[in-house]
Amino acid sequence: MTASVSAGSPQDLRLSRSALIRRRFLRNKLALFGLVVLVIIFIGAFVAPYFSQWNYSENDFDNLLTPPSSEHWFGTTQTGIDVFAQTMRGLQKSLIIGLLVAVFSTSLSAFIGSVAGYLGGRVDRSLMWFVDLLLVLPSLLVLSILSRYYQGKSWLLLVVGLTIFDWMITSRVIRGMALSLRERDFVRAARYLGVPTHKIITRHLLPNMASIIVIAATLNVGGAILAETGLSYLGFGVQAPDVSLGTLIAEGTAAALTFPWLFAFAGISLILTVLSVSFIGDGLRDAFDPGSTKSKNV
Repeated sequence: MTASVSAGSPQDLRLSRSALIRRRFLRNKLALFGLVVLVIIFIGAFVAPYFSQWNYSENDFDNLLTPPSSEHWFGTTQTGIDVFAQTMRGLQKSLIIGLLVAVFSTSLSAFIGSVAGYLGGRVDRSLMWFVDLLLVLPSLLVLSILSRYYQGKSWLLLVVGLTIFDWMITSRVIRGMALSLRERDFVRAARYLGVPTHKIITRHLLPNMASIIVIAATLNVGGAILAETGLSYLGFGVQAPDVSLGTLIAEGTAAALTFPWLFAFAGISLILTVLSVSFIGDGLRDAFDPGSTKSKNV
């Protein structure tokens, strides 16, 4: 009597691994809490303004500097602008900037790191020299100096500036992984078969580094939001008449004790957003890493 044993297909193995990662993530209470809160923040930022009768730049001269009420849910500013509308607009702007910076910087770091690690030699040394040069530059100072050239222009220039200084560390991590992966048998086999370099990088290296890329992209969202908030707080970020969480916090700081609603709602929104993204990033790291202490409990 013989027993036949059938091995699972690669697709089944991928599905099993993805199911295990999903299970680990969903059993992480902080990560799940962060995901729920972030979804609520996104929905609130982009949907809630449609239920408000006030625009973020509209003045209500009959209600100047009033506390939260049924008419103005978060109160009004000194010029009668609805704080709720401003906070939602600031959330929108900060979230969009954070997401764009995270996507662009993570893509750039994945490209530079994988190319440097796979090709090695002079290409690796040249790219890493450039990375080290950017790492020693004081990014806040450079962006502050360059702010005179993008003030009054599109906020997309701010996204470009933040992206330039937000990819180097991740690229070094990806380079280290690429150095290890290029010696694997499946990469050597592809190289011996004459597969072009760009296909080896996109089909073999990057998919095997998906975990670190996803985690880096998630954490970069929070870092980009904080960077944008800091620059806007100092007057080098989003410019009037548009608003972001940074500009709202800067405007409300002076009256934080006397008129707390001018400061509190933007500050709380920033804290909840960054904490939620951090919880999600930690949850993804534990879910992807089979050696994680938390993952072993799943």
